[in-house]
Parts: sequence; structure tokens; C-alpha cells
Amino acid sequence: MKKSLLIFFLFGLSSAGFARETETKYDDNLAKSLNADEYGMKKYVFCLLKSGTNTKASKEETKKLFEGHMANINKLAKEGKLVVAGPFMKNDRNYRGIYIFNVETVDEAKALVATDPAIKANLLEAELTPWYSSAALQEIPKIHDKIAKTKM
Repeated sequence: MKKSLLIFFLFGLSSAGFARETETKYDDNLAKSLNADEYGMKKYVFCLLKSGTNTKASKEETKKLFEGHMANINKLAKEGKLVVAGPFMKNDRNYRGIYIFNVETVDEAKALVATDPAIKANLLEAELTPWYSSAALQEIPKIHDKIAKTKM
């Protein structure tokens, strides 16, 4: 019994020590710079990209429009307006990709979507909805630049 209590006590101490070591300290300056609320969250607009109605574009035209699409993604990311973007893998729902815009309203996101050549040409269609998530998402582009050997 004493041995069990000792093991339990030692385990409790090591767990408490581990918890203290992994405890993260609140950074008020970082929270303010990311416009985080008291929960570390903020408003974004989530965009679901689907296949558009334009099925007649040639391969050459499609290639050119998607080059513009990628250039626009990079431009919006550099401006801090787009925090996440990426394609879906092949699926049977016509889902093509997502954007997470660093704006508070759907109207602001509509203006950004209108700058995408693939959307303008109806190769893609955008569905927008307000979204609430971690303010830390804004740090993804900075981190991504540090881990991508090849730039798009």
C-alpha cells in the first residue's frame, strides 16, 4: 500500500511538473497585433470554392486563368487578406478548394473574390460564410514561407 501511494505521489509530481513546463504564457502584445478577442479568436470569412459553370474554356485559357488564380492568392496572402488557401483532393462534390479571408464581413470577402481570374471566368464558384476561429491563423503565411522549399 505504501509503495502504491509513493508511486501515485511521484506520478502526481511528475505530471504537475510537466504541466508547468508546457504551460503557455499569454502574450498581450501578440493578441492585440492579431486583433484577438479574450478567447484568442476573431472573425474571418470562409470560402468554399466549387467547380464553376464554364466548361467550354480551352486548356490554354484554363492554364492562363489558373496562373492568374495562383498569382492572386499570393498577392492576397502578402496583403494579409488571405490566411489559408488550398485545393481539395479529387472528390465527387465538385469541391475545388478553400480560402479563409482575414476580413470580418461577407461583403469584404466578395470584393476579394472578385479579383480572382478563375472566379471571374466562372471556372470556379465561391460560396462565402462568416467564420470564427483562432486569431493565430494569421501567422500561417509567415510560417509557411519558412517551410516551403519551392514557392508557388
